[in-house]
Amino acid sequence: MKLGISSYSLYQAMQDGRMTIEEAIEWMAGIGASHIEIVPGLGFDFDTHPELEEKIKAKAKAVGMEISNVAVGANFITDTEEEYEAEIARVIREVDRTHRLGAKLMRHDVASREDTSILRFNEDLDRIAAACRRIADHAAQYGIVTSVENHGYYVQASDRVQALIHAVDRPNYKTTLDVGNFVCVDENPVTAVKSNLPFASMIHIKDFYVRPSYRNPGAGWFQSAGGNHLRGAIAGHGDLDLPEIIRGIKNSGYDGFLSIEYEGMEDCLSGTKIAFDNVNRMWNEA
Repeated sequence: MKLGISSYSLYQAMQDGRMTIEEAIEWMAGIGASHIEIVPGLGFDFDTHPELEEKIKAKAKAVGMEISNVAVGANFITDTEEEYEAEIARVIREVDRTHRLGAKLMRHDVASREDTSILRFNEDLDRIAAACRRIADHAAQYGIVTSVENHGYYVQASDRVQALIHAVDRPNYKTTLDVGNFVCVDENPVTAVKSNLPFASMIHIKDFYVRPSYRNPGAGWFQSAGGNHLRGAIAGHGDLDLPEIIRGIKNSGYDGFLSIEYEGMEDCLSGTKIAFDNVNRMWNEA
């Protein structure tokens, strides 16, 4: 197992000017992270600062960290065929960037809709899968594994993620498995993680506070698909059974990347550090 941190965890510190992405990498290495997951657009931007590609790569090498994964947005639900092709072409360019950064994993989103019904999902599945297949085929020349993450409500439940993976039908197309995100569609995370582990290219470790729909805690919370109330928590502080989830991951024989993804209300530096230490401890105790 290789425990690291998503740059998303520190985007608030980068956004408010407390640190640059290079300083974030150095900070992560200082607390013991073995890898960084790159999430552009949150705290730094490759489009306006293309020089960051080489700077990030050089800094990670200097501090002895791997670049594990690159995570980008995408939506293949478009109004026109031209927009569909343009979106595929854009994501393919992100695959090329991932190769330049030296990472062998890339997560890209696939679809978003207001209507998140299973009927609509089944209608969209072939078109989404066709786009993902073309991107995975492009990535194969670099030895890159592309993946879908279980987030965004529409393609979030464990069975929908598996349906897409099987429809794409490529050995280098898998899932970035976020252990916390299943509660956003009111799915038991222990069961869902166990179900999707065989398809995981990498794993995000996240925690949530969870309150039932009839107990509205007020500001700072958002609602699950079924109306329950959720708020990001420091890993190990929330309501998810993270020790059992991590025990299941370890017992499965998974030996890839684990990435802390912190999105709580506490300061991102302290929250990420506590989360990192908690997950390290839970893994050793599992």
